[in-house]
Amino acid sequence: VQLVESGGGLVQPGGSLRLSCATSGFTFSSYRMGWFRQAPGKEREFVAAVSRSGGNTYYKDSAKGRFTISKDTAKNMVLLQMNSLKPEDTAVYYCAVRYGGTASYVGSRVDEYDYWGQGTQVTVSS
Repeated sequence: VQLVESGGGLVQPGGSLRLSCATSGFTFSSYRMGWFRQAPGKEREFVAAVSRSGGNTYYKDSAKGRFTISKDTAKNMVLLQMNSLKPEDTAVYYCAVRYGGTASYVGSRVDEYDYWGQGTQVTVSS
C-alpha cells in the first residue's frame, strides 16, 4: 500500500487549496479513507473521511461547510478541497486508509486506520 499526498503550500486566510492523495498497491473500492492533520506540538486529529462506497462522508465540526472530501475512482485518488482557510488550519495533512468495513461506514479515529502517507504541509498565513 502506498499513499502519496500533494497539493499543500502557503495560502492567505480565506484562500483555497486542494489536497490529493495518490494511492496504489490495493483495491481502491475495498478501503475507506480519511484525512487527518497534525499541528506542531499537538496530537494528530481527524479532519474528514469517506466510506468505501464514496457515498458517505464525515467531517470535523470546524471543517463542515468549508472542506469537501471525495474519491476519484478513475484515478484511485482521494481529494480534500479546502475553502475559506483559516490560520488554525495550518498543519501537516495526512491521508490514511483502512481495509474493509461496511460500504457505508465512515471512521474518524486515528487508530482505525492502517496505512498513512508521508504528509503535506499546509500553511495559512498573511
